[in-house]
Amino acid sequence: MALPLPQQPDRPYTSGSLGYFHLRLVGPAPALFLLRTDRLYSLSHSRRRGYRLRLLASSHRRRARDLLLSTYGCDLRLTHRSSIGSPSVNDRPLCAGTPTELAVGDEVSVLRCGTRYGFVVERFVSCGGVEVGTASTAGSCAEGLVFRALSLRKRLRAICESEDPLSLLRDCSGIGSLDVDVGPKKWRQHGAGELCLDNPIAPASEENVLQGDCNFDQDKLEHHLDVVNDGDGELFNGSKGCRDDNAEQPGCGSGNDEQYCSEGCYSNGSTFFLNRLACTGSDTSEPQSGVTLPQLLHPVNSLVRVFIATFTSDISWFLNYCKIPQHLPVTVACHNKERCWSASSENRTAAPFESHPKLLLVFPRFPEEIAFGKDRKKQGVACHHPKLIVLQREDSMRVIVASANLVPRQWHLITNTVWWQDFPRRTSLDYAALFSAAKKQKSDFAAQLVSFIASMVNEVPSQAYWINEIAKYDFEGAGGYLIASVSGIHAQSPPYLESNYFLSAKHNVHTKSAHRMFIGSVQTSVVGLSHRFHMPSDAGKQLRALSAFLGKCRENMHGTTEVILKRNTNIPADANAVSVLVADLDKFSEEDSVQLGFLPREVAKWVAPLSDSGFFNFSGFIYPREALEAAYGVTNTKVQLLLYVSKGPEFSQISRLISNEHFPPLCSLIASLQRCLGLWRLEEVLSNIKWPETLETNFIYSASSIGTSINPQFIASFASAAGKRPHQDFDSQESDPEWGCWTTNHELKKPSISLLFPTIDRVKKGACGIQLCRNLLSLPEKTWQRLRSTGIFHDAIPQPYARIGHPMHVKVAQRRFKSCFDEHSFGWTYCGSHNFSPAAWGQPLSPPSKANPSEARSAPSGPRLHICNYELGIILIAPPPGMSKHASESRHRIEGIALPFVVPPPRYKGSDRPATRLAMREAVAQACVLQGNDVVDLSEDTDEDVPDEDDEQVVELSDCSQQEKEEEKMYAETLWGQVDSSQSQEKD
Repeated sequence: MALPLPQQPDRPYTSGSLGYFHLRLVGPAPALFLLRTDRLYSLSHSRRRGYRLRLLASSHRRRARDLLLSTYGCDLRLTHRSSIGSPSVNDRPLCAGTPTELAVGDEVSVLRCGTRYGFVVERFVSCGGVEVGTASTAGSCAEGLVFRALSLRKRLRAICESEDPLSLLRDCSGIGSLDVDVGPKKWRQHGAGELCLDNPIAPASEENVLQGDCNFDQDKLEHHLDVVNDGDGELFNGSKGCRDDNAEQPGCGSGNDEQYCSEGCYSNGSTFFLNRLACTGSDTSEPQSGVTLPQLLHPVNSLVRVFIATFTSDISWFLNYCKIPQHLPVTVACHNKERCWSASSENRTAAPFESHPKLLLVFPRFPEEIAFGKDRKKQGVACHHPKLIVLQREDSMRVIVASANLVPRQWHLITNTVWWQDFPRRTSLDYAALFSAAKKQKSDFAAQLVSFIASMVNEVPSQAYWINEIAKYDFEGAGGYLIASVSGIHAQSPPYLESNYFLSAKHNVHTKSAHRMFIGSVQTSVVGLSHRFHMPSDAGKQLRALSAFLGKCRENMHGTTEVILKRNTNIPADANAVSVLVADLDKFSEEDSVQLGFLPREVAKWVAPLSDSGFFNFSGFIYPREALEAAYGVTNTKVQLLLYVSKGPEFSQISRLISNEHFPPLCSLIASLQRCLGLWRLEEVLSNIKWPETLETNFIYSASSIGTSINPQFIASFASAAGKRPHQDFDSQESDPEWGCWTTNHELKKPSISLLFPTIDRVKKGACGIQLCRNLLSLPEKTWQRLRSTGIFHDAIPQPYARIGHPMHVKVAQRRFKSCFDEHSFGWTYCGSHNFSPAAWGQPLSPPSKANPSEARSAPSGPRLHICNYELGIILIAPPPGMSKHASESRHRIEGIALPFVVPPPRYKGSDRPATRLAMREAVAQACVLQGNDVVDLSEDTDEDVPDEDDEQVVELSDCSQQEKEEEKMYAETLWGQVDSSQSQEKD
């Protein structure tokens, strides 16, 4: 049973309430711990490991014998669950399960193995400058300067481990001392144990100003620098590496960025930039030095609303660091495993910040079809992994696509990519742009952006207004193409089919459809067949009538036939109910038809209001054989229905007629429309250009995570989607469906892509050691062993030089060609959140097994793509000479894109080994042994930004067939009961 915790208001901490408790350990190792006031910790001790301080998400995660420390404001409370160790405060025994409030000067002791250990509450220091306890100039100065001291530690380690330390020393000015550039001010080390700051300034989050030189306690500094985070908030004392737990760093990076809070930045969207790292000594006058988050948001006071999509997040840091106004509407879509897999609508949102009442957290739902066993309770492999920021102002909208999550360390200590562009406001709303395709319009940027946002907020009606806001801006000048992935099993959009009947404005309209009015299609189903054809007394009669109608129906070339959609406005159970009828289309009458079932409730709730308003027309198609098999009970799978959407009679008047009540159904429609995602979107964007294979100079992909199930098949699928084609293929014929495509055989003969991933030696030489990279890099050992013989691995060397030693979290791909006419190159470049994995890009599903002919008959026709994650990136195209379609492409020069790594990348040598998870664990263990420490147990570590990857399970198309859910059956049975009742009353 979890212990009761002190009541803590759910609100972020301002600089006035944020502070740090200093706990000085007593006993054999009198080190110092700093506890931030908005955290929950557990403290344990063992003879083998010594003291261990863990940062907890909840009290459930601690062991019974651990001490629980909860902090808030100036309060520090201690709780323990067990009597083991006889804990006491000032020699007074503690009562198990009862929180005890600690004050400055209190001593806590625990008896372990005959020896008494413990700690003393030495002082409390507020970030607002208020100190409780023993205040001294040296003490307060030390706490304010801890983060800046990290830069000195990193620089010294880089010098010691460098193969050419003299070259690094030459960069440090001064005689008899060492200057280290940490941004606007400098540290100077005069001698052992003495650090002072020339013209010192406080971090941006602090109001106090540190004055004068300070004598610094070196033991205290070393403890600060040697406490590292293993990705799960667990702190170790004595591990090698620089401190990488941003939550514990006062003013992390803010001291370096305060002067940039009043500066803006500009980009025309033709290239991407890097984030500005803290303490790299970059020349901030050059754009290559990078941008900061406050620069991207500047000026904050002109923002109307903000939308953010991220994987991990530190919302309190973001609000304080970027100085977000308290009443600015901010929506943050983020990952939460429990909430994202939950079916409850109550788990879709949270509003935990009282000081920012208009800030809403959104947790997009993962679809049940990708859960293990299609059971949501079992969860599955899925991750909400995009890094998107949308800043709305009255006159413009800025779209930012990055690789950094909303956490301080990724913006201050780790190299990430940032692409952004500003788009002007239109004079009037343009809803047509939200449904445009890349082939039809100059740019489909608006359609892709609104579709991706709609997929995240679809189940949050209060956020559906974003659809309307995006329609206010002009995205035709976009410098790139958005590439999105959305969790689910996706089918390719079917070709346009001519319809005879439409559901429009509550009526069935009989007219021929026009291709120019077609908007898209939605994959849905018909519910209620089992009740209609198995339960009533006249089931046999209904089955014979259904067979007769379907026998007369004319199937089109895709094996489907048209059905009639009818609004049921007289059913009390659901005012949005829509019936699905089968009839003779040449002479349709409602009396001479058979009702197959209904649209699912979740679909009808947006089809009905959008068709009633006349904004959109809807028509439906089914597979006749599939419907007959379901009606006769041969299969128990859902009957597919292809819902075709076209412009309604009032579509051109949407901007004038639309109201707030239309936003949620419009958002649902946009989220449901079938679009090319993942690999298919990559192919859609790049397949229109014929890339000259003989002129290719490189094809590279750098990612911080490489998937578990990466194999030649997936690499070939990715290369083919990216436009890779074989030069000549004498082994296949044009009748071969794979003729002209880059296949697995081609990949095995000649690998297409160079994968960039840092070697374990490069990671060990990093300025922050291995620990920070363990939270970012993911390459399973078995994937490395599977692919090592292919020769596709290359070392990822950061560029420019100042970034060497800092981890890279970039996901960048580029395919480049050399022009045969001049010295210019052309090609395309990708940056964003997609790691190189099927989980991110999608796994093409294998065809149904021939051993299950019944499943093969009912399986959906056409290929499917299984995507685990939400992802977002941007592709910048520099087309071959004379092949530019859009003005935005003509301004692109691939030479103008500075990649964040050395090109060409050096191929792995025989002794090289990538920084796999196993290699990093072994390196950390070895470092602990060399330092005389026991081997640290790393079995429970978790990664901060390594998304879940696929587990090499083979998914077949037959697995996509879904059975009718119980709630759908109950919904259909309720409607059938009221339909039958109304028909009986009409006969009477």
